[in-house]
Amino acid sequence: MNEHLKVLHSLTPCFYIKRGDQASIIGGVIEFIKELHQVVQSLEAKKRRKSLSPTSPAQFQLSPQLPDSPLIGTIHDTNFKELGACCNSPVADVEAKISGSNVLLRTISRRIPGQIVRIISVLEKLSFEILHLNISSMEDTVLYSFVIKIGLECQVSVEELTLEVQQSFCRSEAICLN
Repeated sequence: MNEHLKVLHSLTPCFYIKRGDQASIIGGVIEFIKELHQVVQSLEAKKRRKSLSPTSPAQFQLSPQLPDSPLIGTIHDTNFKELGACCNSPVADVEAKISGSNVLLRTISRRIPGQIVRIISVLEKLSFEILHLNISSMEDTVLYSFVIKIGLECQVSVEELTLEVQQSFCRSEAICLN
């Protein structure tokens, strides 16, 4: 076990590990792996965006496919724990998933000055409360990960949420979805 911990310690940048005890090493490695995972996702999204032609319309897909998508504010049934939607375009990929009484929202795009403010404005307009925000970037690509609380007065579907956030990118890029 000590040999494995030494190997993990040697493979992890020093600023992730605060102390030399086992718990600190393991905690630092976990944080490092989480960040690496976000970088991989960011690079995959960048690759997808490059493969889309700039003239192609936004791709919209719902997962899982449900005949009538319920409103976010009215979902408290365990059958809808994994309800989510994606709205992708050449400008940005937007994904939202419901997790209990919260929504996990992720966007991946190239850096656009002021974009985070536009996303926050959309969320506030739709009666969401931001519980947590994580920003990861690599070169010109940025990943925004939000955990947002569904407000009592919130009456939008996950599809509408992803579309609204996607349109905030379109407004900043002067590219509109049809």
